[in-house]
Amino acid sequence: MSKSLSRRRFLKKSVAAASAIAAPIIVPAEVLGRNGAVPPSERITMGGIGVGNRGSYVLSRFLPNPDVQFVATADLQRTRRERVKAMVDKHYDNSDCVLYRDMYEILGRDDIDAVLITTGDRWHTLASILAAKAGKDIYCEKPCSMTIEESRMLADGIARYGRVYQAGTQRRSIENFQLAAHLAHSGKLGELKEVHANILAPLTHNPWLPAEPEPTVDECDWNRWLGPCPWRPFNSSYVSGGWRGFTDFHGGGILEWGSHTIDLCQYAAGMDDSAPVEFWADDYNFGIYHSEWRTTMAAPKNNVIYGRYSNGVKLVMRDGGWQGLGTCSVKYVGTEGWVETGDSGAIRVAPDSLRSELSVVTMAGTDPSTHVRNFLDCVKSRQLTRANALAAAQTHVAAHAAYVMATLGRPLRFDPTTDSFLDDAEANKMRSRAWREPWHV
Repeated sequence: MSKSLSRRRFLKKSVAAASAIAAPIIVPAEVLGRNGAVPPSERITMGGIGVGNRGSYVLSRFLPNPDVQFVATADLQRTRRERVKAMVDKHYDNSDCVLYRDMYEILGRDDIDAVLITTGDRWHTLASILAAKAGKDIYCEKPCSMTIEESRMLADGIARYGRVYQAGTQRRSIENFQLAAHLAHSGKLGELKEVHANILAPLTHNPWLPAEPEPTVDECDWNRWLGPCPWRPFNSSYVSGGWRGFTDFHGGGILEWGSHTIDLCQYAAGMDDSAPVEFWADDYNFGIYHSEWRTTMAAPKNNVIYGRYSNGVKLVMRDGGWQGLGTCSVKYVGTEGWVETGDSGAIRVAPDSLRSELSVVTMAGTDPSTHVRNFLDCVKSRQLTRANALAAAQTHVAAHAAYVMATLGRPLRFDPTTDSFLDDAEANKMRSRAWREPWHV
């Protein structure tokens, strides 16, 4: 009897299974890629690391892309990670975005293809290399490094692990800046002689703010927030954005805007794989970058720094003398004309004959939409992005070298092939900073 019952049960299960196979399978249209949807197999699955104010703006440009699925965010501050989850869940009309405090949780997920890194500057290089090592493609906000050495580590690390990398220097993807570079590249300005980059006050300072009671690790993991930087007591101003201007956390006003504008000048000068070979100034009385108001704390000031490339083109880094075309302005000067543009999108040229080369632009310099799209396309094609790791590294090498010159207050010669200053041991000591234990790559 027991054998008979077992046989009957087996037959019933077999019939049920056969019926299930024979029944039609209903598959949602979006899984098949119909109705304009992108099937899951073709979506880029993303996670966020340290997504704050600027990061949320960049994220808002990722989310509308149908081939992106943002699934998780990691942040050392509870309020920030919860804010990102609310933003993502609202966009997808679900509650699926997973929260982590530790970025290693995201890096350890095999189902995540790429990460958006928008931490403070001190974490950018280390987090990017760790992400590349974990097999993730990377969109990382700028500045991308804290030192010349970190810049080289970044470029070498991305190349070693074969990942797609886009620095958040979105102006490379915006029309007015592209047009200005085109005029320089096409010879319409004649032989290029000078490239001018809008910077802020160069120097930083490094006092400790008054110690405050340290929050719980879940509320804000202060030790992890500091990361590779030297330890100092907690102060809420640091974690609410007031870390800028402090030497431990920030590269100063050359790097803050220069990571965009020197980047554009390097591109216009055809120097994406190099850096200037000398740096100097007419007046070494530089202002200090203020951490909150982005103004100088020293007066009088003359924040003009010069560099010269091996091809003879002069790099002029200055905070004044612009034509009011918006923040992060650049100007390219040739033997037969010049062009200047900035974040307003307006472009001015000379002579008047160059006006026929101008076109209407529709985006501002802070909007990363087309830059985000370039990154996503390159994740699929495995091609170099517009702001790839090598180009970003060389820009940062130039900015860091200029900062070293401004700090020491004397002219310096530089070898871009070895990332070293010539005949200046003190300057060479400033090419790197020790990382606090246990951080390493």
